[in-house]
Amino acid sequence: MSVTSTKKVAVLFGGHSAEREVSLKSGAAVTAGLLRAGVDAHALDTAEYDVHQLGRDGFTHVFIALHGRGGEDGVMQGALELMGIPYTGSRVLGAALAMDKIRTKQIWQSQGLPTALYRIVTPINFNPTMASDIIADLGSPVIIKPAKEGSSIGMAKVHNVAELEIAVKAAFAYDNEILVEQWIEGPEFTVAILGDEVLPVIQLKTPNTFYDYQAKYQSNTTEYLCPAPITDEQRQQLQAYALKAFHAVAAEGWGRVDAMLDAQGQFQLLEVNTVPGMTEKSLVPMAAHAAGYNFDTLVSKVLALAH
Repeated sequence: MSVTSTKKVAVLFGGHSAEREVSLKSGAAVTAGLLRAGVDAHALDTAEYDVHQLGRDGFTHVFIALHGRGGEDGVMQGALELMGIPYTGSRVLGAALAMDKIRTKQIWQSQGLPTALYRIVTPINFNPTMASDIIADLGSPVIIKPAKEGSSIGMAKVHNVAELEIAVKAAFAYDNEILVEQWIEGPEFTVAILGDEVLPVIQLKTPNTFYDYQAKYQSNTTEYLCPAPITDEQRQQLQAYALKAFHAVAAEGWGRVDAMLDAQGQFQLLEVNTVPGMTEKSLVPMAAHAAGYNFDTLVSKVLALAH
């Protein structure tokens, strides 16, 4: 009897976060891939299923396909730790840190990793004077990011103080800490990590202002170049940065690190995704394919890393 045939795997997906729709697609794809690979996999929407029943229902392992709050931020990981059920991806600390773009950048800075200049704003400290100071300090344009959202939700590119005030106030609907980051003009890249393996680099090209939700999940005009058309030296440097950045926030198992190449030819790290999308448009399956892994092999490898 194979090891996989002795596992009863719950694929947790859906949930209540702002990224629910993407998670529904990821969970369906992961479940189908695991079933094709011979795994006894069951898709469970956590908006409808009480995860406290996992043990009673005989589940031995969990594949987390939840994106955003409640699934990618350490909350679900903590619940599974208490229940003693092995699960995929980062542990509680890694998930929580990587979900927080501000703490992630602070850790990277402490380790000498390159990341764009930024300011932190909250409903308490934000005012017109601060908005003017931010534009003076960081230049124009800047990009607004809720600290703990994914899939580019709540993000906006702004060019002046008036736009900054509007965008920050809109972003407060998603988070009470907002990252205002120096705009980087240049190509965007992503690097997927699978265990100890760094997968081929992907370059993302979109006619949109930036790689936003529409470009990620709805557009037919987004281009993906894999392997990315960069020099071997650049590829090695970016892969090394990505692996160090991933480990710096205690991420493990699998994930994705996003970066950009600035006008000076320097890579700038953006964020870590500890439960990346696994839809038909997703980047980790694309990088895995370039490394010689089909989708079913990929999800099987992620599951094998569960503990």
